Amino acid sequence: MRRSCRIRTATSALLVAVALGVVHWDGLAHPALAAEPVAPAAPAGAVTKERAFHGELPESVIEMREDILAAIHAAAVADLGKAAAWSEERSGRPVDVGAEAGDDPVGYWTRLSGDGAGLEVLAIAANLLSLPPARLAIGKDPENTFVYVWPYLAELPGDTLTPTETVDLLRLVPAETARVILKGGKWPWWRIAIAADGTWLVFRRYD
Repeated sequence: MRRSCRIRTATSALLVAVALGVVHWDGLAHPALAAEPVAPAAPAGAVTKERAFHGELPESVIEMREDILAAIHAAAVADLGKAAAWSEERSGRPVDVGAEAGDDPVGYWTRLSGDGAGLEVLAIAANLLSLPPARLAIGKDPENTFVYVWPYLAELPGDTLTPTETVDLLRLVPAETARVILKGGKWPWWRIAIAADGTWLVFRRYD
């Protein structure tokens, strides 16, 4: 896999805190990871908060995203496992896939997929990465402040989605799941999270 010389081993206390917060995303225990309430409509001419990140991703994030996409395009769940293993080797932390401790991610994804070969999980990852991410600011390290979360919808209150955002939602989830989300329920679908230094933090579903 291609790796930029700028990628650093994620050993700082900041990354540990980020990873721990993301691991428990279903409860949003880390205050910086909680979806912020959407402010009332701004006056005419005022600058509104961006609801999805459309800027340039850090090179390390781009490279990890490309590794995931390469596995998807090759229809090779084993290659997805290699990307996860690379991230763990660099950071010292396994990717949170929602499996039991010690369970092999590739085996877990294979069992989880409806097709029995892991292809459904690859398709889900492809759909998530086809949308813009949310960018969450965590910590004070200027180089590793941000965590990028796909899809951006996972960080928005469901009952505030615009019609365009609702179309994006329906691209990802069944209609009945979308109805729950649109009523303001917690995000019950999959997330991918990558830290600014390229560490792959999360790829899992939260029920």
